[in-house]
Amino acid sequence: MRILGIDPGLRTTGFGVIDVDGPRLHYVASGTIRTDAASTGELPRRLGILFDGVREVCARYSPTVAAVEIVFVNVNPQSTLLLGQARGAALTALVTSGLVVSEFTALQMKKAVVGHGMATKEQIQAMVSRLLSLPGVPGKDAADALGLAICQAHAGSHFAAIDSATERTARSQGQYRRGRTY
Repeated sequence: MRILGIDPGLRTTGFGVIDVDGPRLHYVASGTIRTDAASTGELPRRLGILFDGVREVCARYSPTVAAVEIVFVNVNPQSTLLLGQARGAALTALVTSGLVVSEFTALQMKKAVVGHGMATKEQIQAMVSRLLSLPGVPGKDAADALGLAICQAHAGSHFAAIDSATERTARSQGQYRRGRTY
């Protein structure tokens, strides 16, 4: 299985590709997609560059599945909206490339790679380098993307086992805190 990890960002989007052979992980490629060619005010152009870049990575490395980081809410709502749009462009590129996409939070990725959710960028870089036997340390965005791919590699077998054991159905009702139902 070949996994593509995407760490979305409006200025810099990280990508990482790994091969999974049983319990072994093999590094294939990593890097960043930069939207610096467009000025800050040209949001549609930046999103287009991001979409085209993710599609190009998909065409070049032919992944079988993808993992994307879920956007967290920033203090600045405008930044959150912009990041959400960049993530949407990346997700659209992945789906139009025919990939099944899994989503993970930064906390889930950090726990899968480093072992605790409060890991720093440097710790993620060091562990990704160690887990994939890299000769050097990848950049921060590429390391996060490789971490997402590793997270998918670890969780993917569990997802497959759950899918084969149970039939999933949509929930028609649930419960809020303090007992209210919907």
